[in-house]
Amino acid sequence: MRPHENANHHAPSCFSYDLAAGRRGLPVVSQHESAHTWVMERSPSPAIPIAVQPRSSGRAAVTAGVKQLAATHGLTVSAVTTADAFPDLADHLEHHISAGWMAGLDWFTSERARFSADPRNLQPSAVSILSVGVAYWSVDPGKPDDGQPRGRISRYAWGVDYHDLLKQRMRSLHRAVQELVGRPVEARHLVDTARIVDRAVAARAGLGWYGKHSCVIVPGHGSWVLLGELLLDLELEPDPPLDKNCGRCRICLDRCPTGAIVAPYTIDTPRCLSFQTIEQRGAIPREIRPLLGDWVYGCDVCQEVCPYTKAARPDPDPAFRPRSMANAYPSLRWLLSMTEEEFRATYRGTPVPRTKRRGLARNAAVALGNTGNDDDIPFLVRALTDHDEPLVRSHAAWALGRLGGPHARRALDRVRIRDLEPAVREEAEAALAVLD
Repeated sequence: MRPHENANHHAPSCFSYDLAAGRRGLPVVSQHESAHTWVMERSPSPAIPIAVQPRSSGRAAVTAGVKQLAATHGLTVSAVTTADAFPDLADHLEHHISAGWMAGLDWFTSERARFSADPRNLQPSAVSILSVGVAYWSVDPGKPDDGQPRGRISRYAWGVDYHDLLKQRMRSLHRAVQELVGRPVEARHLVDTARIVDRAVAARAGLGWYGKHSCVIVPGHGSWVLLGELLLDLELEPDPPLDKNCGRCRICLDRCPTGAIVAPYTIDTPRCLSFQTIEQRGAIPREIRPLLGDWVYGCDVCQEVCPYTKAARPDPDPAFRPRSMANAYPSLRWLLSMTEEEFRATYRGTPVPRTKRRGLARNAAVALGNTGNDDDIPFLVRALTDHDEPLVRSHAAWALGRLGGPHARRALDRVRIRDLEPAVREEAEAALAVLD
């Protein structure tokens, strides 16, 4: 996937990265002096243009039937909007591109932004859009107290890859809708990577509203919802947008580990841990590494601290349960030494392969540098000297500089002379300078 152009998490993000929030039409919010106080503040309903057709009891009945079928086919929530273009969305996206908020997502161009603002670019016959979501909040098993230093994987990636799951369920729903209306229905099944902005669709359909962390907050589920759409050549009854907002609450801005939420509804992608641990193909910037904590794939902090998301009701879809502890809280030592075969066997069918084996091992080295102790130094030394990926060796050097000690110093001193990769030697030199 391309986290997270559209996905309702931080990712491509939510990964998630702000692509549609903060544009004209969002509720007005005021700041508050306390990061931990949240007060709902109502504002006039935003004027979002929707081409609402005259009401029809037949159309309403079909719409209700489609929504019931969506629930039957494993889609937790659904709502309807028209297939009309999204005014101002392209300008908003281009502003974010030019401001540098989306740096690193080189595939998201101005051309893509303009294409994404009109659903009929994807399906000219589309009349309605069914915005759907699958809730993935379930009880957190927590890290086991087994003496193993462990990392954390973002909750959406614990189980199966939601791209495949949502498309499978939407295809099944599509067949059921055709049976309901008694005719072929032209449709497109869209999830995350398609050239449409999931969150803009969900907000206009009234599925949820924009949180200041740029995710869509769905009543009863918070932002623990993965989004998709069915474009249909079927006239359904549009739902109105929700007249809700985050009020004065700004806890997600204040608690973001890297300060990546630079303003309400605005994410600085290069600073987001989801981008750095998933999309970043090279070295994680040194100034961000200490802020990574123990995250090895994604980050859920802005969702975890949100009052609406904390109040979400568990919806334990078995598809999103981790197959093993390694799918939720993997051993950092094991991640450093895992083979390509072990990586594939453990994470095949989940979103995690997006970051590749070297990316996950790189993240594990940083996490050990942040959370490890003297017992972890031999594992980092082995990664520094023996790992086949220079990217992992260089980050192991940084971690050893954080932990220190004579064993770490000797290993770094050898590597700064002997390693064939300039980036590894440079990191070893930098780590030794810290120890000095």
